[in-house]
Amino acid sequence: PPSPPMPGLNLGDVVPNFSAETTNGTIQFHDWIGTQWAVLFSHPADYTPVCTTELGTVAKLDAEFKKRNCKTIALSCNDVTSHAGWIADIKATQKVPDVPFPIIADPKRELAVGWGMVDPDEKDAAGMAMTCRAVFVIGPDKKLKLQILYPASTGRNFSEVLRVLDSLQLTANHSVATPADWVDGDSCMVLPSLSDSDAKAKFPKGFETVACPSGKEYLRITPQPNK
Repeated sequence: PPSPPMPGLNLGDVVPNFSAETTNGTIQFHDWIGTQWAVLFSHPADYTPVCTTELGTVAKLDAEFKKRNCKTIALSCNDVTSHAGWIADIKATQKVPDVPFPIIADPKRELAVGWGMVDPDEKDAAGMAMTCRAVFVIGPDKKLKLQILYPASTGRNFSEVLRVLDSLQLTANHSVATPADWVDGDSCMVLPSLSDSDAKAKFPKGFETVACPSGKEYLRITPQPNK
């Protein structure tokens, strides 16, 4: 018989709405997002070393996420009481005054399984699979815009999460794509779907077409349109 489909989400899917207990009380996920962007990031477990540094890092970057009209929320497969004790360690060891975002309690792993966050190679003391280090970027339309999965052994680079958030917000409103290693303020690529005449109308700063040996004129570079 065919294998059952793997759980998880595809880019462009409306993410599941759920009710959950968090360190900031009970939330309905879609209501909590409201009209903002959101980053949901999962952790293998409370009181683990890499996760502690990650939550400390996101706390330090709170103003950067707020500048981008983006909420952050963490998830770990422990209960709220465990999260509260762990927050004290995060504040003390990572030198942050507060953990200014909620941490979802998912002790039964219902959200972890439903969102495809489980890492089968990582087990807890009871032999249950733990969550991987997942990152989900969700738009104000509640659709999944980006997901990145890291193994438990590799901590995330949250400067990269901010970078891709900048790209997602830019490309949602302008007919450009961002090239490799792009950061906010760099030049962008004109979408191949735009004709030269349409591109001239859309980009008053103009664009440069890079000559290619193939003779194809698909590499068109324009200054970032919202700068």
